[in-house]
Amino acid sequence: MRRALLFMALQLAAACGTSDDDRDVQRPGLQVADVLGNGDTEGYAKALEIRTFEFPADHGAHPDFRNEWWYFTGNLMTATGRRFGYHLTFFRNRLAPPDPTASDGPVSRWRTDSVWMAHFALADVDGGRTFDHERFVRGAGGLAGVTAAPFRVHCEDWHAASDGPEELFPLRLHAEGEVTFDLTLERGRDVVLQGERGLSRKSATPGNASYYYSIPRMLGRGAVTIDGERLEVSGSGWFDREWSTSALDAGQVGWDWFALQLDGDDPADPLRAVDLMWYRMRRSDGTADPASKGLLVDESGTSAALDFEDVTLTELRHWTSPESGARYPVAWRLVIPSRELDLTVEAALDDQELDLSFRYWEGAVDVSGVRNGNAVTGHGYLEMTGYVDSR
Repeated sequence: MRRALLFMALQLAAACGTSDDDRDVQRPGLQVADVLGNGDTEGYAKALEIRTFEFPADHGAHPDFRNEWWYFTGNLMTATGRRFGYHLTFFRNRLAPPDPTASDGPVSRWRTDSVWMAHFALADVDGGRTFDHERFVRGAGGLAGVTAAPFRVHCEDWHAASDGPEELFPLRLHAEGEVTFDLTLERGRDVVLQGERGLSRKSATPGNASYYYSIPRMLGRGAVTIDGERLEVSGSGWFDREWSTSALDAGQVGWDWFALQLDGDDPADPLRAVDLMWYRMRRSDGTADPASKGLLVDESGTSAALDFEDVTLTELRHWTSPESGARYPVAWRLVIPSRELDLTVEAALDDQELDLSFRYWEGAVDVSGVRNGNAVTGHGYLEMTGYVDSR
């Protein structure tokens, strides 16, 4: 799914300028469902049918849709084995639907129809701590925006940008706050289309869907500056890309999203491995909505869609946030019998709850288990939303 729907908080945060780390915008107890459950979608484009994806154009903006996001996550390690998890995300939210009667006359360069938000978080796994930052920026005056060719999405100086005019890679990520993050991602897996050839339905309601593609494995190299020390790092990354006008359906309160990268058998060919995405749309009674879906990419790069009936997901262990009181499942069993895959997914660090406009949990996870009768290991990222009680 893309957990990133939470960025609709833009409209509640009254943020038309930058508010990096501004805890004053925090709304204790605000739920994703409070924002996504009943928005007016009239006048916006909707994801209703299968479309043809075009690149590099689809790396850029889709302004007729209300919501759009570019989502980077991954695991990194130093040469001495110190581990970090990261996510860097850019969100565009259109404030009003397109107006076909609007004048084409001159307007102020500060006038905008969109607000942007960016989230940057770094988990220092071995240090047992996380750093999280947030920015809200007007989509005007060059403060924030996106171009498809050359690709560049940014909120002020936080950015993901390619070097070439047409190619996405190499792709350079940069963000900073209490820590500084610089990473170059090289070409890895090909683009895979989620759902029904890129149409990802979030419920049975027509139009409650997104257009969704991923690059599930890219190799990265760069540096993390933490406590004044610059550390060289390398590892793998995951890129999710979605645009939509959808809202949570009645009875849906959040989701649990897994992006898992299993270790391959050949260290010399790190792309010859298995990647798995699964999202569980969660109802208010804690059960999974049948709209829950996923995708498995095998060693050859062949992808196969996973339906609700294909996956069994069981919560094994929970952690309660001392800050929000939310009780998150931080260990899971994920079983896909048809693929002879039985995995345990566990938080690399229990406390990876983010204290931003919404409180939600997103962080690095470890993977172990059995595939085709053989032991497997891996790592990945997990996001969980809708666990903070409304008060």
